[in-house]
Amino acid sequence: MIGVVATLKIKAGQEAAFEAVAKELVEKVNANEKGCLLYKLHKSDDPQTYVFMERYADQAAVEAHRATPYFKELGRKMGDYMDGKAQVLRLKEV
Repeated sequence: MIGVVATLKIKAGQEAAFEAVAKELVEKVNANEKGCLLYKLHKSDDPQTYVFMERYADQAAVEAHRATPYFKELGRKMGDYMDGKAQVLRLKEV
């Protein structure tokens, strides 16, 4: 199993627009990716910090996720609302 924790900072005033795009991505991932066992968006106590929690069956599932057209399209859209790069922590289950 592979875990991913991606922390994103969002520009002030852009939270609602970001959430709309991010929720669309969550829906598409959960509906279409059997190798993705967990894909959820969380909001921190800091209103501009969001965290994606992800879990994949294997590296092939991670690569399949990144290759989907909706990930590429919606990822670009989310980038418009982000304040800097995402901090991504990749984990292997023990």
